[in-house]
Amino acid sequence: MKLNRLIPVIAGLLAVAACNDFTDIKPESGTMLSSQVKETNAAVPTRAKAAFDGMITNIGKPIKMYSNPDDWEFLMMMFCNDLEGADALIADSGYNWFSVCGEYSSRNANYRNPYIRYRTPYNMVADANTFLSGFGDDVTDQESIYMIAQAHALRAYSYLMLVPAFQFVTKKDAPSVPKITLEEVDYANNPRASVQDMYDLIIEDLTYAIDHLDGYSRPTKAYIDKSVALGLRARANLDMQNYQAAYDDAVAAAAGYTPKSIGELKTALFDGTAFEDISEHDWIWGYDMNTSLAATYRYATTSSWLRSFSGWAYAPACQVYTCINKMLWEKIPDTDIRKQWWVDENLQSSLIVGLKWKDADGNLHDDVANYSDGGDSKLPFLPYTNVKFGCNPIGTVDNSEDMPMMRVDEMILIQAECLAKLGKGTEAANVLTNYVQTYRDPDYSVTGRGLTLENEIWFQRRVELWGEGFGVFDIKRLAKPLVRFKDNGKSSNIADAFRFNMAADDGWLLMRFPQGELDTNFGIEDNTEGSMPKMDQNPGLRDGVTD
Repeated sequence: MKLNRLIPVIAGLLAVAACNDFTDIKPESGTMLSSQVKETNAAVPTRAKAAFDGMITNIGKPIKMYSNPDDWEFLMMMFCNDLEGADALIADSGYNWFSVCGEYSSRNANYRNPYIRYRTPYNMVADANTFLSGFGDDVTDQESIYMIAQAHALRAYSYLMLVPAFQFVTKKDAPSVPKITLEEVDYANNPRASVQDMYDLIIEDLTYAIDHLDGYSRPTKAYIDKSVALGLRARANLDMQNYQAAYDDAVAAAAGYTPKSIGELKTALFDGTAFEDISEHDWIWGYDMNTSLAATYRYATTSSWLRSFSGWAYAPACQVYTCINKMLWEKIPDTDIRKQWWVDENLQSSLIVGLKWKDADGNLHDDVANYSDGGDSKLPFLPYTNVKFGCNPIGTVDNSEDMPMMRVDEMILIQAECLAKLGKGTEAANVLTNYVQTYRDPDYSVTGRGLTLENEIWFQRRVELWGEGFGVFDIKRLAKPLVRFKDNGKSSNIADAFRFNMAADDGWLLMRFPQGELDTNFGIEDNTEGSMPKMDQNPGLRDGVTD
């Protein structure tokens, strides 16, 4: 048995136990020493830049806290958000390190998974605060000003990934998470700030970034320019139901970007542009993974779990592919190119016809869906396995594919949603129709599914942004029930242990604080409502999209 197959076998046997074991490894409160930036910021911006670059790398750094395949920072958080939603799923096996998301045991205060998802944003907040504290009020060099602006945006992004996990954002006066800024904080008694208070800080930080990023030309899309800051503020305003402001920000963020065409999507897996390279023209912001970084632990990467084409990964080696819930897939028209982002029940998709798998010895194999090398690194796809996210080449062992964190498509869909919420239904329908007909389905009709306009927009978000981290956040933001099955489970391909529905106001949708925070911050009052869901509960719930 090859080494790259042996490692997941050994680790997989421990996966379930590992998910339930909170090891006493304490991540740093931040990763940056104040001396890195304080000593020489004014005179030597290059030293500050080295510290700042580390913050950008930490967004998706493998094994930042734990030497396990479920730790790769914010990108892992995005993955968990989708697995806790209705539309993305992994088989329930001993190799599924994310079973806690499928079954919603991720609310346990002593589990590693929720601890990583809590500490990751706060580590970034600590880094941003340390970085900002190294500057005085008289910064004049432009490079430092741009880095300061981006540090504000990174702090805002961290809270945008944290607050919706711990509170329904529609409850603006409800407690969310502790607020940590440059002001002095009593860490032993730092109560949860309200949702509104946190979003005031988020929008203030993003407005500062927007105001100070004029003229900034970033080296890669891994960095935050004005378009990214506008897009993040569009998300924040959308959460806060500031629909006109969200619309305006989304329009500004999208300027200069265009979605992939239908033709481009048809050849993306062959061209190396299947949501895998940061230079793709529809990306506004992304994570720039490189071979050296991925090599620190290839299993702790998005390529190992979300992508189905890596030769050194959990998904293909252990047949824990990330699949779409067929309840949603079956609602996608055959004329929509996006239906081919997932293989059907017969493992077929027009996007993979003629695609070849390159094995470790350099041999090419036809029929990548069914191809198996005997279990060393590739097993056959499962029905509804995603082929949306590619690898270059197919069968790579680098796992250096980049990950989109913001695309122009999201900004267009925000525009449509905001117009609908503002009572401008005709304009919203026109934006949606123009987008889908031009870039996804020439035969599209906004009324074709018989959904309300708002549900049709949500349907488009669920299909277009699948796998990009919006799943459970959208459910809570829109006050929708979590619906994973109907018809006694016959319409869903989700595993038995993950087959349940949850009401929109179910308190178990909210994360719990890790034990370490509860033990040291006596101002915290934990979320206590709800209970862990049971198989087949709430079979009559419907979400208005997959009915």
